[in-house]
Amino acid sequence: MDKLKKVLSGQDTEDRSGLSEVVEASSLSWGTRIKGFIACFAVGILFSLLGTLLLWVPRKGLLLFAVFYTFGNIASIGSTIFLMGPLKQLKRMFEPTRLIATILVLVCFVLTLCSAFWWYNKGLALIFCILQSLALTWYSLSFIPFARDAVKKCFTVCLA
Repeated sequence: MDKLKKVLSGQDTEDRSGLSEVVEASSLSWGTRIKGFIACFAVGILFSLLGTLLLWVPRKGLLLFAVFYTFGNIASIGSTIFLMGPLKQLKRMFEPTRLIATILVLVCFVLTLCSAFWWYNKGLALIFCILQSLALTWYSLSFIPFARDAVKKCFTVCLA
């Protein structure tokens, strides 16, 4: 358990720069990090569920769904900042193994919100929400060793 705490909080690296010492000096306690993670993740789930319920509102339902669903996903991803810290989260998001997935997720977030707020296109908003879900799934799989390979193999077998 201590090793997990060290890995998630970014304390397992050997090189100690002045910046990392400042970040560690101002970091939250492990209990506070867990509470922040749970609260932020719960807000993300609540927003996503609220967006799903708002889908059935006449006229503006799909747009409200797109907005709340996107903000819910952003809050859910943002919740992991409490576990590992903002710098380590950004470094891990843009590692070569998950760079494309991260870019796809961010682009889907932006396109979903653009289709809801500026283009007023409900069909595009729904398509980008679906793509957002797929991109987030692929991004999440990048944190599980060999999960992407297993999914690729499964699809190859199913489609062959």
